[in-house]
Amino acid sequence: MKLSIIVPVFNEEKTILQILEKLNNADIPVQSEIIIVDDGSTDSTREKLKKVKGVKIILHKTNQGKGAAVKTGIKHASGDYILIQDADLEYNPNQIKDLLKPILENKVKVVYGTRLDRAPHLNKEEAKHLFIIHYFGNRFLSLVASILYGQWLTDMETCYKLFPKKAVSSIKLNARGFEFEPEVTAKLLKQGYRIKEVSISANPRGYDEGKKLNTIRDGSIALWSLLKYRFTN
Repeated sequence: MKLSIIVPVFNEEKTILQILEKLNNADIPVQSEIIIVDDGSTDSTREKLKKVKGVKIILHKTNQGKGAAVKTGIKHASGDYILIQDADLEYNPNQIKDLLKPILENKVKVVYGTRLDRAPHLNKEEAKHLFIIHYFGNRFLSLVASILYGQWLTDMETCYKLFPKKAVSSIKLNARGFEFEPEVTAKLLKQGYRIKEVSISANPRGYDEGKKLNTIRDGSIALWSLLKYRFTN
């Protein structure tokens, strides 16, 4: 088994080298490759990437969105499985081995890392109103996905999605932005894949630190995507 780790990047000059170091040092029990797709960064991200060796680097001329970057990464992936890794430091690559475990044990084909199979951390980062809105918004979207597609999910919006390349090679992915998350989830479930959720921890960054997701705008688009793809392709 070979794993392709796709890292979509847009203006991540502060964290790009750190996340690549963490990926390179992570205990990943299978052969793996790292594919960086820089989605039109305008800061010093590309200058920093010039120093990086041993990974595939693909450059978008202009910013097209996370979904577009992931699709580019999938096209260039040579692995049997795909994993998405955000370029910030929210997700710890040392947890990748936990996502791989059910697949290596031949229990499932698709694994999501869930941050939300627990109550909100009201005494920690989720005490801030933007994070608590994000928490409940994500739980609501996951509930909608569960009802529409007949499988219980707690964290549909998670970055850590692990799936066979062949599962997405046979479908058309239309998303260009953050709506990639509901679209790929909907289409994997419609193909009959069961999604196994594995508990992970995360260190969410604030909007003042560069967080790009807009809970209301992107949440509305995600809701529409879940409804749309239930009845169309």
